[in-house]
Amino acid sequence: MSFEIREMPEQPQRALLVGIGMPGDDRREREALLAELVALVSNLGMGIVESRVVWIRELQAKYLCGIGKAEEIRGLTESLHADCLVIDNLLTPSQQREWEKLTDLPVWDREEIILDIFAERARTREATLQVDLARMQYALPRMAGMWKHLDRQRGGSGGGKGGGAAARGEGEKQIEVDRRLAHERIEAIRDELETVRRQRATQRKERVRQGIPGAAIVGYTNAGKSSLLNALTDAGVLAKDVLFATLDTTSRKIELPDGQPLVLTDTVGFIRNLPHRLVEAFKSTLEEAVLADCLIHVVDASDAEVLRHYETTCEVLAELGAGDKPMVVVCNKMDLLDKERQAEVLRQMRQRAEDRKCLSLSVRLGEGMPQLLEACVEMLSHRVVTQMYRIPQAESRLLALMHRDGKVISLDYEGNDVVVKATLPKEFAARIAAYREHS
Repeated sequence: MSFEIREMPEQPQRALLVGIGMPGDDRREREALLAELVALVSNLGMGIVESRVVWIRELQAKYLCGIGKAEEIRGLTESLHADCLVIDNLLTPSQQREWEKLTDLPVWDREEIILDIFAERARTREATLQVDLARMQYALPRMAGMWKHLDRQRGGSGGGKGGGAAARGEGEKQIEVDRRLAHERIEAIRDELETVRRQRATQRKERVRQGIPGAAIVGYTNAGKSSLLNALTDAGVLAKDVLFATLDTTSRKIELPDGQPLVLTDTVGFIRNLPHRLVEAFKSTLEEAVLADCLIHVVDASDAEVLRHYETTCEVLAELGAGDKPMVVVCNKMDLLDKERQAEVLRQMRQRAEDRKCLSLSVRLGEGMPQLLEACVEMLSHRVVTQMYRIPQAESRLLALMHRDGKVISLDYEGNDVVVKATLPKEFAARIAAYREHS
């Protein structure tokens, strides 16, 4: 393919970060988003010379802000000796080109920063494909600006041998070739992702056939989802104090206190203003949340924006069609708060979460794990039955299946029969109904 998606420079840059405050924006929210952008850019190893919010009275098509504000920002890049500009908004392709023309610097918007972080963190084939798809979709409408140099080299738009349609023809043909190649690549990625999705569906069907429920661990990025999965299952998933530490879906099977098996699945973290193309691209990963029997929603209780992070995740879950799933809300990192603040966070979260159970947790200290597992038992209680079974000793394989797929509470021998009290998935219990006997 003759074009490339531009990459972040290897060496840290002197980046100026600007958030453009829109009419009606909440000031605290806008400042929090900019602070989040600082963390995102820092994760890419770029130096930051300054970050600030610029407020505007009305939206303008060319730069989002007016020309005066744009010139003010350009002046800042010069006085601070910045060598790139990062804008904490979503820019159209034409707006991005206008900013680069005005500042004579590379300009990134919030979406491109997130895409580059995703590209850096992707490890599995599936995650890499998903990132590639999102980046190709982002780059496609920006290709027109790649071939401006051909017009300049040909001497502008005048007639004759050096100008006009003949002058622009080569550039136009190159754009057409690149767009065709881009569309072909996008379709190829989608086909590969569909293959992965079918493989995942086959694995999920086997779990359903066995009557094994699933719980998706969801939440805002850096809330502690991977750490929780590791604590419950020894999964060994990368868990670092950075945004989007891991993008790869990991599933592990555990046994709940009632003996019921449960498959826990870690999912990619959410973030405010998550680009819609990323939600689309990651649907094959996020569908674990859609198809899960219940959700474990992890929030960082130590973050000042904990309520907003909770709402953001709920909004994305609703967009995916998973908003009505049974859910337990886990307030993680409670060990970082004093007792008074812990109580306040729980009170606020319970008020916001309405009828959903909210628990206090510290993955780091291992506190609150038994309560979380009991909450999972409650959410899945409709899937199991606890009762007595009388099984002929000749059917010992049924007893082995009970041990494998359920929890045997008691076992006695009466003549040629085995009397068993067990908690079993309803699907499995129905298969041995012929041997059932009520106590």
